[in-house]
Amino acid sequence: MIQRAGTATIADLYKVPGKAELVNGEIVHMSPASAGHGRASIRILQSLLEYEERTKSGCAFGDNIGFVVDLPHRQSFSPDVAYFFGSYNDDEFVDGAPAFAVEVRSPEESGPAAERKLAAKRDDYFAAGTQVVWDVDMIRDKVIRVHRAASPDQPTTYAIGDTAEAEPALSDWTMAVADLLR
Repeated sequence: MIQRAGTATIADLYKVPGKAELVNGEIVHMSPASAGHGRASIRILQSLLEYEERTKSGCAFGDNIGFVVDLPHRQSFSPDVAYFFGSYNDDEFVDGAPAFAVEVRSPEESGPAAERKLAAKRDDYFAAGTQVVWDVDMIRDKVIRVHRAASPDQPTTYAIGDTAEAEPALSDWTMAVADLLR
């Protein structure tokens, strides 16, 4: 089957091996994560799973879970870690944006072009209804930047020695930045 550029659908995304998102009708493949990237994601997920168990509210999701959204130019997200409030079908992508999304930077995600791309993706998250996005930079700056929908261009930055949070998306959940570097 030959598919024209810009005409891919969510049905097509289900058939894609590996991690991908649907943006502007195009399947955007994502490269495998480095060891540090994967371990940071797992540590955040582990903490969120404990939060889920403690609060009995919402659901933590790990890497490569599709979230279907309805934006003019974006049809899905696949964050490194996410927290979702609402119902979902185990056999399908999650319908809607997560309340909290985590994007762990890869080594190539630095410099002005990468910053613009990451900012555009955060804008899409907020337009879809996400309340908080963590930009986890354990490679260059070793910080977590917490972006909120209410003030997306004014992140709170947490460094080693600090404890980061995800208010207002997740009440009473925190994580020490140093825990991502163990």
